[in-house]
Amino acid sequence: MNAPSTPTHLLPEVHQRPVPPALIEALRARFGAQLSTAQAVREQHGRDESPFTNVPPPAAVVFAESTADVADTVRLAAQHEVPVIPFGVGSSLEGHLLAVQGGISLDVSRMNRVLAVNGEDLTVTVQPGVTRKQLNEAIKDLGLFFPIDPGADASLGGMAATRASGTNAVRYGTMRENVLALEVVTASGEVIRTGTRAKKSSAGYDLTRLFVGSEGTLGVITELSLRVYPLPEGISAAICSFPTIADAVQTTIETIQLGVPIARCELIDANTVKMVNAHSKLGLREAHLLLMEFHGSPSSVKEQAETVQAIAHENHGQDFEWASTPEERTRLWTARHNAYFAAVQSRPGCRAISTDTCVPISRLADCLLDSVAEADASGIPYFLVGHVGDGNFHFGYLIDPNSAEERAQAEALNHQLVRRALTLGGTCTGEHGVGLHKMDFLVEEAGAGTIEVMRTIKRALDPKNILNPGKIFQL
Repeated sequence: MNAPSTPTHLLPEVHQRPVPPALIEALRARFGAQLSTAQAVREQHGRDESPFTNVPPPAAVVFAESTADVADTVRLAAQHEVPVIPFGVGSSLEGHLLAVQGGISLDVSRMNRVLAVNGEDLTVTVQPGVTRKQLNEAIKDLGLFFPIDPGADASLGGMAATRASGTNAVRYGTMRENVLALEVVTASGEVIRTGTRAKKSSAGYDLTRLFVGSEGTLGVITELSLRVYPLPEGISAAICSFPTIADAVQTTIETIQLGVPIARCELIDANTVKMVNAHSKLGLREAHLLLMEFHGSPSSVKEQAETVQAIAHENHGQDFEWASTPEERTRLWTARHNAYFAAVQSRPGCRAISTDTCVPISRLADCLLDSVAEADASGIPYFLVGHVGDGNFHFGYLIDPNSAEERAQAEALNHQLVRRALTLGGTCTGEHGVGLHKMDFLVEEAGAGTIEVMRTIKRALDPKNILNPGKIFQL
């Protein structure tokens, strides 16, 4: 296939702000080799996994190594009213890091130190460039782990900015529940702190929650204090195959409504299982399946598993297949996290238009099954995975990027899916975030009055509109 081209109607109406040579020179004087204007570096920082492919790259990239670097970058950019776009590892799916109004990409990946581990309090403090795998490697010998696990090995700063979650959210929650405190650089270059490591507080506005999920539009996160958890005494992973998606979904609904404290409950449809088998060299039964994990004491794990097995049998599920060793579990979950790459590899040269929604667990079957029927009827190849234990699932429509017809079909499927979720009391995005791709849906979900409150907050904290402008909503 030739180089992909995104129809301009998919992009919000924006303008590229000029970046004065004086700003580049000031940044070069301050940062030296930490500043790059090389085309390849700029292009790397001007694309992500979203469907948008024709946005110009940023004018320059600053590689921050400290909070002072971040503050100085923002302060210099503010003097010239030039946008600053925070960058972690570039794994976002909704266009969060694209320089739609031009500006400077602020790469915090070199800020990658674990600053403190307070095992007695079950907290850690890290810089924003630390990735989830790096953190878990650093604390595993202390018998601790951090449970939030989006598919990519994302940076923790980026995970907080997009309010990420992942496969463990059904038991451990999302970044919203697991970020205790932040250090943030504001739009003026001031460094502030929000929250403490205390388990609870009623002191003033909850600014930590304001910045978590703000997608870099209100401040640049430079430090995070996070909850961590003891490694469970017992862990068991099980695979259960079903003849229909409806059977798998009903098993999930009954498991959650019964109050089983399942740690992970992932749906993978038969088509995606085939893709995963080919990509990760597995031999999974090519049927609709639930990939589950149980945490606790050995006796509680056994009780949870027996309960869910009984529910599955009532819904035509097979006997559980167990992954009993850490190596087997790691292999399975790595394959699940690589489902996106397995799908893209299944149609060489394709582009995935990914979407996610989340609905109340009682409406999961209504939303998911109708969406599957629409995707099947369209004829567009797709993959389907879901953190169905918390009502969240993901479609990825695999399109020829040069086919306007396929792109239009995929976007129509996305629109139908999201509007169905909203009608059922759900949200337009469970964990991907709004970015560029779901701005219109946010208006439908939240309403014009709520969006105006968000705009008021944005104008108050970022009056020059320099922090990742053009994302979430238009000013």
